[in-house]
Amino acid sequence: MTYRTPGVYVEEVPLFPPSVAEVETAIPAFIGYTEKAEKDGNDQTEPLLIYSLKEFEQYFGKSAKEPEKSISIEIDETRDGDDKRTAISGKVTTDKDKFSKYILYYSMQLFFANGGGKCYIVSADKFPADGSGTPTKEKLVAGIEKLKAYDEPTMIVVPEAILTKDNDYLSVAEASIKQCFDLKDRFAIVDVKQSAGGVEADAKTFRDNSMADFDHIRYAAAYYPYLVTTIERGTEIGKLTVTDHKINGEDAPGDKTYKGKTMAEVKGKANDVYNAVSSEISKATKIILPPSPAMAGIYARVDSSRGVWKAPANVSVASVTAPDVIVTKDQQDGLNIDSTAGKSINVIRSFSGRGTIVWGGRTLDGNSNEWRYINVRRFFNMVEESVQKSTVWAVFEPNTKNTWVMVKSMIDNYLTTKWKEGSLAGAKPDDAFYVKVGLGITMTADDILNGIMNVEIGMAVARPAEFIVLKFSHKMQVS
Repeated sequence: MTYRTPGVYVEEVPLFPPSVAEVETAIPAFIGYTEKAEKDGNDQTEPLLIYSLKEFEQYFGKSAKEPEKSISIEIDETRDGDDKRTAISGKVTTDKDKFSKYILYYSMQLFFANGGGKCYIVSADKFPADGSGTPTKEKLVAGIEKLKAYDEPTMIVVPEAILTKDNDYLSVAEASIKQCFDLKDRFAIVDVKQSAGGVEADAKTFRDNSMADFDHIRYAAAYYPYLVTTIERGTEIGKLTVTDHKINGEDAPGDKTYKGKTMAEVKGKANDVYNAVSSEISKATKIILPPSPAMAGIYARVDSSRGVWKAPANVSVASVTAPDVIVTKDQQDGLNIDSTAGKSINVIRSFSGRGTIVWGGRTLDGNSNEWRYINVRRFFNMVEESVQKSTVWAVFEPNTKNTWVMVKSMIDNYLTTKWKEGSLAGAKPDDAFYVKVGLGITMTADDILNGIMNVEIGMAVARPAEFIVLKFSHKMQVS
């Protein structure tokens, strides 16, 4: 500053280096079919940020109504000699093949129930009003492509991928994982498709037909099996028709029968019969969902309560009664560790007294010493993105020692804070991380002539204790 007029001048001298502003880690993007896609009266064709299930319903609607013919109802009554009803039972049978194949709305319910919050929604298309048809690979992949232009999402979740034809779901998974690899700021949560072939066959299909590029798969984790939830399908109970009605084991007479009548008509005549049957309908229409939406919510919950460096495992799954398939310990041995393809599959299991628990914390790159664990990969994602955005100020600054010291101090301070929080392993900061920058250290004179500033960062991220071994032995009596 040039001084020309006599007076007292105040100058503020910056003493502290710039700080690293940490990016958020748990903002999933869901891609799928919706009832509608509109905001403020306009079609919502681009990814939209929402914060609650209510907002999802406002902009994207609810689930498709299940076809009435997908549910059959039988009513059995017991009456005494005075023709008084002494017992009622309802038998509800569902035809799963006739159920709607669009499950994004139910998936959002499971996501929010497990701790999810802020997220992006991409409407791949609007499903038909009658809920007919099936999600397609092309529409879902096109929805994933729309996310490329958005920087904020940190996870990609496509629950409806498993409902595409044949093994098209693997192509959807590959598109998700490839985008995560290309952008290096997000992580894919994928589902392993269930079949009648069983656990080993499902794992083999998944491993043999997908994701050959091992550089890509470190940006994803796979989960198995599906989950039996407490969420009910979108059924209009009042419109369902009674298919059979018996009294004391015989067909109910015409003046007393409910056969052919809607449940709304049954309610108008006998509320107790309606209540008994509707309770059975609720049980029969509990939906089975892939695990990815629940895991997206769990990632958000663990990130919030513990931090992104804590493995999202050994935690319970909410709004779920049980896994759809029981996976034994011996079967999980072959899913968790795959010596051939290296594609680890995380299992969700049921434990007595504990409920349904996430019992795996590996990325798909399960044979990699560097990127085996989900928390390690996601922690690096967070630090890389945070430091990258926070060093933009240094672009076009003089490539000299003063700038190097400021950059190094900024990153040192940030990683020291992470070490204190427990995310980095080491008795002291020097054991937990290092930051190198400078001429003769990370740069040559030629680098400086070409305007290049190289900064090298190393981190010892805390890894989970996946196998705890307790060793016991006899001790001789000494007194």
